[in-house]
Amino acid sequence: MRQLCRIDHENRYDLRTCGRVGGTWHSSTTMELSKGANTPIPTSLLAVVISWRSDHTVDAHALLLGSDGSVRGDRDLVFYNAPRHISQAVTLDQDPDPGTARLSVSLPRTESEVDRIVVSGSLEEATFSDLGEVTLTVFAVDGPVAVFTVDDSESVSAMMFGEFYRRDGGWRFRAVGQGWAAGMAGLITEFGIQVDEGPAARQATGPARRGESPARTAAEDATELLRPAASPAGDRSTAVLDRPADSAHRRTGVAADDPAGERAASPRGPGRTTAAANGARTASPGTHPGNAHYRLDENPPAAAPTAPWDRFAEPQPTRQLPGTVTLRRLTTTEPVRLPPPPDPDRADWYRDPEDPARLRWWDGERWTADRRPAARPHAHDCDRCGARRRRRVFGGHHPCSSCAAETEEFLIHWHTRAARLLASSGPRGPEWEALWASLRYQRIDAAAARAALQPAALQYVERRVAFAFADGQITAEEFDEVEYAVTELGLSGPLIDELRSRMARGRALSRLREGDLPAIATPGLHLDAEELVYLDIDATHIRELARGPKHTDGRLIVSTKKLRFVGAGAGVELPWSRIVSVAAEYDTVMVAATSARGGATFAVADPEYLAAALEGALRIAKRLVLAPGQRDSRSIPQEVKAEVWQRDGGRCVECGDSHYLEFDHVIPLSRGGATSAANLQILCRGCNRTKGANI
Repeated sequence: MRQLCRIDHENRYDLRTCGRVGGTWHSSTTMELSKGANTPIPTSLLAVVISWRSDHTVDAHALLLGSDGSVRGDRDLVFYNAPRHISQAVTLDQDPDPGTARLSVSLPRTESEVDRIVVSGSLEEATFSDLGEVTLTVFAVDGPVAVFTVDDSESVSAMMFGEFYRRDGGWRFRAVGQGWAAGMAGLITEFGIQVDEGPAARQATGPARRGESPARTAAEDATELLRPAASPAGDRSTAVLDRPADSAHRRTGVAADDPAGERAASPRGPGRTTAAANGARTASPGTHPGNAHYRLDENPPAAAPTAPWDRFAEPQPTRQLPGTVTLRRLTTTEPVRLPPPPDPDRADWYRDPEDPARLRWWDGERWTADRRPAARPHAHDCDRCGARRRRRVFGGHHPCSSCAAETEEFLIHWHTRAARLLASSGPRGPEWEALWASLRYQRIDAAAARAALQPAALQYVERRVAFAFADGQITAEEFDEVEYAVTELGLSGPLIDELRSRMARGRALSRLREGDLPAIATPGLHLDAEELVYLDIDATHIRELARGPKHTDGRLIVSTKKLRFVGAGAGVELPWSRIVSVAAEYDTVMVAATSARGGATFAVADPEYLAAALEGALRIAKRLVLAPGQRDSRSIPQEVKAEVWQRDGGRCVECGDSHYLEFDHVIPLSRGGATSAANLQILCRGCNRTKGANI
């Protein structure tokens, strides 16, 4: 349950909420404001939501005012025809939920010349009395911070709900709830906007007033804010301010900490005057309406102050002459749909469908307004900027100096971004596509960019290869990723050829280990029923005898049922049910069986290939074939690979070489080593072989 506290009738600060009490009850996090009350607002991105319970539609709008209480120009009005302010400080949601209107207010983006942001709304074919209760809620990032409910709406078609204003380096929000019978045109005219709606829309610009009772109290006068008075002649003049001699602390609905220029006005009919003892101010005829009558100094001088717009000797640089604003809803005609380019997924320059003699930029989704000539006008001109190039003494032309400088500067930042992407997500994804699209937009040769990017690209490919060989199992995804990177980055040369050859062989061995074995024909060999042969190669059987090893040459046959060796005067048959493991060591393959003398050792030309084939046949026979997506128990997690690579700096820990790198287990898996970062290191191929020979 939210913590509630009672109203403080003296308008003092409530320490539990750090805000001024403005309503009968309020929570410790959300200020429930009454008319004229105000509260501090966080200087952040805010959402202002106006809600009601009716089928009518309220158009929300906002005005950004300067210190003189008026707009600087027509662009300071945010409404349905101009839903976003040029400074991005206020944005109108053009598709809100039913029964709501929404404005986004970014106080950090608000220009320093803006002193207040007025939040208002209007109806076209109804009045606010038809809506009943209207609620304005100000939301911050952690929830609502201020709520103002207008439950006594008049028969007006426009209403000023409240305003954000600066105070002591921060921002505050004040609830106003003032209506205008002349609609939106009358409201915005009060703040300096010129409306292009004909004379009828500008006849009455003053806010609506209730019928005055014969006797009115000072509190009632103070509660009803923003009442400009109409002059007897009917022209628009600044409203008269009426302020009692005592302080505004006794006014109902007016905060005691209102800054200089705080607004508190009471309605008067034509010809009504106020005594000088009451501190009233009457603006001179001809001044702009709705500016001075919203400002009231705490300690006004005895003499009438100078009008705000006459306080400066010369015009301020931020002040603009307001233009004419039309309140007619602008309807945009449906644009003619142009056909997409041949490759719509690629952002590039294509022939303009409307003008084939020019090229037009396609951003991957739509045609933009950027165009350029399809061909340079002359062979001597630069094909990028069209400037004339200088001739060389011995023929040809010098490159364009301005384009060369711009290209060099652009590529410095481009290469930084490309290297960062290669180190993180690789040469894929929207960021990578946008990177190359920016290069094409600047019309910079992609070959030159790839040449400068080659060191970082080569390092990326070598890292991918080392990661793939870390667990000895090369998946199809890893193989395709390396091939794609080599093609995308335009890499070539002996080192790239060697890396691609390693990946191709590693993928072939991995397929054998997974059980993808070929079936070959052996016409001169007697086989059992339904027996298939996977491998038939030359091999040497090595037997360890007391007088030394004995080598017997022959044929090694791998089938679906057993492992056979047929030699001169000797033969070996090992059913798969008796075989425990297969391991390749140097130039031999060791087959371990259940019995002590049941194993065998064979020397072959390619021990890695034989070990992979035997392992795959063993998996098939014992139904241990890996399921799709399953990893071998020796696989190294990706995060462990990244940790070891970063720890060792992507270099061999023995010699510091950065090419032909491999992940090595400090303690081999066959001897109980773990697959962890502490038991892994990066070695180059030469250092890894040297270490293997010394184990």
